Amino acid sequence: MDISELRNKHYNATITYFELIHEHLMKIRVIPDGDRLEYEPGQYTILALGGWEDRSDGPSTIEDEKQRSKLIKRAYSVACTMLDEHGKLVSCRDYDYVEFYITLVVRSDGELPKRPPLTPRLFALHKGDRLHMSRHVVGHYTLAPIGQDDDIILAGTGTGEAPHNAMVAELLKRGHKGNIVSMTCVRYRGDAAYLEEQAKLEEMFPNYQYRLYTTREPENLDTSRHDYVGKRYLQDVIAPENFEQEFGWAINPDSTHVFLCGNPDMIGIPTRKEDGSHEFPQTKGMIEILTEQGMTLDQSRQPGNIHFEKYW
Repeated sequence: MDISELRNKHYNATITYFELIHEHLMKIRVIPDGDRLEYEPGQYTILALGGWEDRSDGPSTIEDEKQRSKLIKRAYSVACTMLDEHGKLVSCRDYDYVEFYITLVVRSDGELPKRPPLTPRLFALHKGDRLHMSRHVVGHYTLAPIGQDDDIILAGTGTGEAPHNAMVAELLKRGHKGNIVSMTCVRYRGDAAYLEEQAKLEEMFPNYQYRLYTTREPENLDTSRHDYVGKRYLQDVIAPENFEQEFGWAINPDSTHVFLCGNPDMIGIPTRKEDGSHEFPQTKGMIEILTEQGMTLDQSRQPGNIHFEKYW
C-alpha cells in the first residue's frame, strides 16, 4: 500500500490552524482545495482520514489491508471564531477557512469494525497536514425560520456549542432585534474554549447573553463572574421561573425559537406514536420541558419552534 499515493488520491484540504485546548479538545481550521465552501451557519460537513493514518495514542491498529486503505469519515458542525484578530464581529462565512471544534472520542479501532474512530487520528495531526473534507455542507439546523424580532435560545452540551457560535455571529452581524441567549453545559470550565470571545460579545451587544454551566465542578461562590454559575444542567435552567430569573425575560411560545445541540439525553428526542402523539424518554429532556411550556417540535411536515441536532 502506497500511503503517499492514497493521500494524493483522497485528500483535498489542508489544516491551516491547530489548537489543542487540552488533550481531549481542539480547534482546527481547514482550507479546501479550489473554491471556498458555501453554507449556512448551523450546517455540517464530513471530515475524513485514511485508516492507514496513525492515532494520537499510537499507530493505526487496523490490520485488514482493504479496510486500512479506506477513508474513515465523520460529520462535524461548522464552528466559528466570532471576533477577528482586531476584535471585529465576523460571520463564519467571512473566512476562507472552515473551523471545527472537536472533542476526542477514545475508542479502539476494533471496537466498531465497520467504522473505526476518526477523532484519535484527527488529534494526531498538525498544522500543514492534509485530510479529506466534503465539499457539500448540509443540514436543516439553520436560522431559516427565524424572524428579525424573535427571541432565540441556543442550548448545547460540549462541542454542541460549535454551530451555535456560528449562528450567534450571523444573528449579531445581521442586526437581530430580539433577545439572544446562548448557554452551554460542559463537565469542567476548561472544556469551554470560546469564553473570552463570549464575554466581549456580551459587552458589545445588549441583546446577547452567554452562560456556561458545569456538571462536575463545585458551586462557584463568586457571583460576579458572568460566565460561570456553578453546577447546573440545562434542563434546570430552562424551567420558566429559573430562566426568567437568569436572563431577565420570559419565554413566549409565539415569538421564541429554541435550538438544541449535543447530548441526546439533554435534548430528550421523543418517538412518534401511530396516533401522532409523542412518547418522551424516561429521562426528562429539554424538548419535553419546552412542550410543557407551549412550544412545538419542528418536524418535516409540521414546522415548530424547537429545533435540534443530536451529536451521536
